[in-house]
Amino acid sequence: MLLARRMVEAGCGFVTVTSTGWDLHGNRFGVDDGIPCLGGAVNKAVTAFIEDLQQRGMSDDVLLVITGEFGRTPRINKKAGRDHWGGICPLLLSGGGLNMGQVIGRSDKTGGKPISEPVTTAQLTSTILHTLVDPGQVRLLPQIPQAIQDTLSRSEPIRQL
Repeated sequence: MLLARRMVEAGCGFVTVTSTGWDLHGNRFGVDDGIPCLGGAVNKAVTAFIEDLQQRGMSDDVLLVITGEFGRTPRINKKAGRDHWGGICPLLLSGGGLNMGQVIGRSDKTGGKPISEPVTTAQLTSTILHTLVDPGQVRLLPQIPQAIQDTLSRSEPIRQL
């Protein structure tokens, strides 16, 4: 994350950082051991990154997006882990001039499906794009791909942000 912050300071417009090893089906180590191990490291790195950006006055200029391509089953499997689940997925946004400090939406009591304020992939994409570009200027920029222009014109950002 330190390198990501340095890249942003140097003018890089987009940085991807990955964290692997989250496949906690129980065949490596279960949820009880895996989450503290993996989550603790990510928590420290993300906290330091956000604090670095705030100290440097860069919070509004950088959007941090933490998500995965799927969530995990509401029930623990027979190997003390959780399997892939498309019904709900965690998402964290920080910075980018967005309205921070809130939880948007709720899941049912098992964490299996959203029961209020579900966020779609199109809304997430639109939110990210709205922090990167001025939607009113996109059509004037020939280098912006048509797919991005279409997303901006058809999708609304997450309204609470």
